[in-house]
Amino acid sequence: MDLYTNFIQTDRQEQLYQRANRLADKIRDRRKQADHEASLPVSNVADLRKERYLSLTLPKEYGGGEDLSLYEFLLVQEVLAQGDGATALSVGWHLGVMKELSEEKLWDTKKFEFLAKEVGEKQTLVNRCATEPATGSPTRGGMPETTAAEKDGYLIVNGKKTFSTMALVLDYYIVTAYVKEKDAVGSILIPKDIKGLRVEKTWDTLGMRGTGSDDLILENVQVPKENLVELNDKPKRPGPKGWLLHIPACYLGIAIAARNDVIEFAKNFQPNSLNTPISEVEHVRNKIGEIDLKLIHARNFMYSVAEKWDAYPEKRSQLMQELGAVKLVATNSANEIVDLVMRIVGGRGLSKNMPFEQYYRDVRAGLHNPPMDDMVLSLLAKNALS
Repeated sequence: MDLYTNFIQTDRQEQLYQRANRLADKIRDRRKQADHEASLPVSNVADLRKERYLSLTLPKEYGGGEDLSLYEFLLVQEVLAQGDGATALSVGWHLGVMKELSEEKLWDTKKFEFLAKEVGEKQTLVNRCATEPATGSPTRGGMPETTAAEKDGYLIVNGKKTFSTMALVLDYYIVTAYVKEKDAVGSILIPKDIKGLRVEKTWDTLGMRGTGSDDLILENVQVPKENLVELNDKPKRPGPKGWLLHIPACYLGIAIAARNDVIEFAKNFQPNSLNTPISEVEHVRNKIGEIDLKLIHARNFMYSVAEKWDAYPEKRSQLMQELGAVKLVATNSANEIVDLVMRIVGGRGLSKNMPFEQYYRDVRAGLHNPPMDDMVLSLLAKNALS
């Protein structure tokens, strides 16, 4: 089955797919390195810059942006994840942040234009840093313990951020902090190589090790007050964020890579107890059929919701439930698919000499990316019962 025949609809999408596929081939060779070192390889970032991948979600007027639709964004991210899920997830945050800032007009125009031109012209890399040890996921609503205080026309920032994806290779950090003088939570744009900012290498997880999501330490970091780019003085009800579908796209990409590799394995592995490769064994064929059934289900669901988002912008506020459901279905399906892959390969799949054990570890991380399953189910139940 050609997994892309039904999803590439235009020549532009074909070109985007080929662009992402070239990158996937390159970063695949460094997947083990990233996993071993628990960091995003600098060479991967260089390759992304060379392909001008970091500006794909920017409007075209900002130095070569492609202004990707949500559908196109998911298409390229799913392909990239087949090369290395950790790299795809990492750059997905950057691309998603830029898409969000562009579409939702969250910043003052001049501030956004500054960062957009940095990304468009220089292929600058940026991410939000919001998670903290005491607050857990920002989606749970905890107040940041990181603080920003005004002094002599500057903001003095102190705190610690965890799960700071790509921390060692970012050019800018968008840091959430409690702004004392405003009695509100704000986001502050902080450049790398500034006094008082350092990365503490703490990332040592089971899966998605190559995201390099280390701790960001801020000790009396001094930035101009103008770097306060967002201020939430009133609690906001979270709205639908289509760009977060880059998360399910990534994990489905990992599942597709595992699926493709296990098919090759099944076609070529023939134990001496059989007269044929195991691809001819009925229970193996059934598992492969089940894998493709799960992929068809999850991917059609994801891309259909993305098409709704793109085609009917005036109805985006109604898609909160569906966006959450896509993430739940896709990440759980990806885990089920890789589990079936492991059952086909057997004990060999646990070997570090084969790719399957990394797929198995990496795909589990999707269950812990936002939104969490319990929040999605709670929202669905609330809407059903209201």
